[in-house]
Amino acid sequence: MLAGDRRRLELAYSLMLSLPGMPVFRYGDEIGMGDDLRLPERACARTPMQWSTERQGGFTKHPKPHTRVISGGAYGFKRVNVARQRRDPNSLLHWMERMIRMRKEVPEICWGDFEVLRTSRNDVLALCYHWRNNSVLFRHNFGAEPCTVKFRSGCNEPVGCRLINLLSDDHSEPGADGRHAVVLEPFGYRWYRVGSLDYLLKRSEI
Repeated sequence: MLAGDRRRLELAYSLMLSLPGMPVFRYGDEIGMGDDLRLPERACARTPMQWSTERQGGFTKHPKPHTRVISGGAYGFKRVNVARQRRDPNSLLHWMERMIRMRKEVPEICWGDFEVLRTSRNDVLALCYHWRNNSVLFRHNFGAEPCTVKFRSGCNEPVGCRLINLLSDDHSEPGADGRHAVVLEPFGYRWYRVGSLDYLLKRSEI
């Protein structure tokens, strides 16, 4: 549905992983598998997993599988498969593994209270979680244009807290007015921990 656009795929999965509740992945999501719209009804989204460039995508050695593997076009198993993406450090598969690991390291999403923060733009969603004296902040730009978002860290933290980017070294320091100014690329996203990475030392018992 997203036409294989890596930026929008990352945005969609980043959003799912940072929203309250349990994220759900279906096989093939982790490598960006497509659908075979020539097949009827739900069968179009249930084609065999594309493991490799071998016959039938490495899914089976049977000459006539019950459901045929996607073999041509942008989503064919010759181009989209697990083996190929395992060898590519910049692949969607590696990105997905990293994001899942990071979510497991942010217990605030599972256990914390959350709120939607105000932003100066209608196309930017800001979510904040607070749990046991620690806070995390997420921002997602749904727009196709870059934008600058100015905001305070919120989340019951003191004014002027530093924001630690959990996915890169692009941290955010507050300005003289205590507000942050973050540039979000088209379909960009940020995962921040408010304050510092010594959150385990700050974590309260309740």
